[in-house]
Amino acid sequence: MSSTRNEPYTDRFDAAGVTSDGAAWLASAGAYPRSTLALWAERPEAPVVLPCGHAFDIVSAPAVFGRRMVDQLWEEGPGTGPVAVLRGRMLMFAAPGTAQRLPSLLRWEEWGVQGHEERRSRTGDIPPLLCHGNGDAVTLPPPLATDTPADRPEPRWLVAPDTRHPWLPGPEILLWAAVRAARAAVRISIFPPAEHSAKVYDVSRRR
Repeated sequence: MSSTRNEPYTDRFDAAGVTSDGAAWLASAGAYPRSTLALWAERPEAPVVLPCGHAFDIVSAPAVFGRRMVDQLWEEGPGTGPVAVLRGRMLMFAAPGTAQRLPSLLRWEEWGVQGHEERRSRTGDIPPLLCHGNGDAVTLPPPLATDTPADRPEPRWLVAPDTRHPWLPGPEILLWAAVRAARAAVRISIFPPAEHSAKVYDVSRRR
């Protein structure tokens, strides 16, 4: 990208897959986006705390279960928005309002009057999902990749922001992914699969 007055931030954000447009979108979540971008221009390795509820909500899952949700979304669903790994949690960016709606959908899925036993079996293996929305703030990985020890590959981006207007899944889609991930966890516990190499997601599939 150019280094004009309007676009002063270089493509060094691309080192972690976070493009300049992606960094601008992340910064737009805060009250002072120019200050955030200026900080990253000077210190692109610096994590930042950003508020939820405006540009995005965050759904946080334990790393293993969250990875299963992400895999389900990419393999059989519409893909994901940005996804980060931080402190043993998978942080999935979601459409604003998801944090308020998803918990009630999970409760309905578990305690719905019709198909009560089936619903319990579908949601019983879903670990608590932490939903961060309006009034919450989250710590996110830095735009620029940093060298970390092999036994501590965090924080990092699994699916990095790459546009100013990313598609973000809503509560219904994340509910579907959680249910499918829970089913997959049951199958894995019965029939452990062979080891697979790390997956690469085709971001062009995102809607």
